[in-house]
Amino acid sequence: MDLLPPTDRSQDVSQPLDRLSPDETLKAESDQLRGTIALGLLDRITSAVPGNDIKLMKFHGIYQQDDRDVRDERRRQKLEPAFQFMIRVRLPGGICTTERWLKIAELACAHGGETLRMTTRQTFQFHWVLKQDLVPLIRGLHEVLLDTVAACGDDSRGVMATVYPEFPALQAELADLAKAVSDHVIPRTGAYHEIWYGEERVAASGPEEPFYGRTYMPRKFKIGFVIPPNNDIDIYAQDLGYIAIVGGDGRIAGFNVAIGGGMGRTDKAPHTYPRTASVIGFITPDRLYPVTEAVMGVQRDYGNRADRARARFKYTIDDKGLDWIKAAIEDRAGPLDPARPYAFTSNADRYGWTESDDGVHHYTLFVENGRLDRDLLDRIERIARVHKGHFRLTPNQNLMIAGVAAADRPAIEALLAETGLAALNARSTLRLNAMACVALPTCGLAMADSERYLPSLITRIEAILSRHGLEKEPITLRMTGCPNGCARPYIAEIGLTGRAPGKYNLYLGGGFHGQRLGRLYRENIGEAAILETLDETLGRYAAERQPGEHFGDFTIRAGIVREVTEGRFSND
Repeated sequence: MDLLPPTDRSQDVSQPLDRLSPDETLKAESDQLRGTIALGLLDRITSAVPGNDIKLMKFHGIYQQDDRDVRDERRRQKLEPAFQFMIRVRLPGGICTTERWLKIAELACAHGGETLRMTTRQTFQFHWVLKQDLVPLIRGLHEVLLDTVAACGDDSRGVMATVYPEFPALQAELADLAKAVSDHVIPRTGAYHEIWYGEERVAASGPEEPFYGRTYMPRKFKIGFVIPPNNDIDIYAQDLGYIAIVGGDGRIAGFNVAIGGGMGRTDKAPHTYPRTASVIGFITPDRLYPVTEAVMGVQRDYGNRADRARARFKYTIDDKGLDWIKAAIEDRAGPLDPARPYAFTSNADRYGWTESDDGVHHYTLFVENGRLDRDLLDRIERIARVHKGHFRLTPNQNLMIAGVAAADRPAIEALLAETGLAALNARSTLRLNAMACVALPTCGLAMADSERYLPSLITRIEAILSRHGLEKEPITLRMTGCPNGCARPYIAEIGLTGRAPGKYNLYLGGGFHGQRLGRLYRENIGEAAILETLDETLGRYAAERQPGEHFGDFTIRAGIVREVTEGRFSND
């Protein structure tokens, strides 16, 4: 079934190009994302992709980057930047067979600088990929039926699904839905197959993109599925979130629909801000496709295409009003039922062994910031070659060895011990609850380090926690190298976003399970000020907290920060 075509005031070909931003015009004139990408790949004079094609390549799951560590030196030597590429895999729900794991690791070692990243959206990123390696890598993924379609760009990004091992039937159902929805909403253009697989262009009898048109979505659009009580995918950070409601028979009765979440903001632009999603109603499972189409269609047709900084769905909702947006969705998909009760208690992973209700075992392995180097890839490969189940990438950048039969558990346990992988879980509670984006040296948007710096900063914060007797207290800490929020810092109890090398904004007051935004507490501060501030606030928390009170809740009750009730007020 194809997605419904543009309706109402569609920003498709009927919209005059002079009313669109430059990015919108580029999409409209790209021949459905083809541009001149194929020719640019043949240009050996530069290690970059010439012109604006790199913006189109984002729709193909590819970002052009350069090594920021050597940028200044290369400029002094009058050399072009050390260009390379990041490639993101489309992996709905984070499901990865052992066959796929082995292939991905092989490609990372051959084309990705012997490193691999597990992201905060349950997928893989290759970094350090050279231009001549793009086609071999993408074709290598195709050998195990993987692609990078819509992993980036102004379309529906990778669809997330909760990792909930206790009830495998529910988890499997959600993973299947994530895959089905992802397949349903990705672009239909033949550009990907032509450029990367070398296929011939086939004439279409109708519009090549019946839903997306020529200008696609105004900005990226993120979808996720979750089962309470664990909000591991951070449902309130999704443009469209489906909260599964389990009936008395143990099956999914339907979904509460949450819309308008988004973490990004632009530095020194107060009209941009993070926003938590709003729950607008309940639907039964048979309405999943129509409602998804309706929500995406409303954003496609009414999203801001003149100011890219205000193009996310969260701004469309705040500009039009939540009631107006809900009515527009219901006009297309029919009335929504009232939302049903639910409760979240955490957004963390459960480490180590878990036995599900069918007697199968699952082991969650801590991987700091999702960073897999050659040594770690080699150690996990030994498990992948004997494991009879599959892997799950978690939304917290960790790895679950899933589906281990009781008879096979001793062999997996022995390998975990022999390879030293089991020892990775012997970390502080704070470290186990922390996340960071990649940032420097590869991300072009990064203003400061994140992935490389957070481990050492946590070591210093661990000393503070120990001094105050808080070593075992679960506190969420997240860091990004810029304000875009890829590691979802704005809903952490302690959030750090990069402003300049060694300088960060510090946010406090986020919800323990991602239900509330934090508020800016200290701006543009270095490590000494970060540690001094946390020493003071954590000291007060240790002395003044109430039984069972989380740190984020305490900072609000104690008057350290004011509660953020809506994202648009977070800059007040």
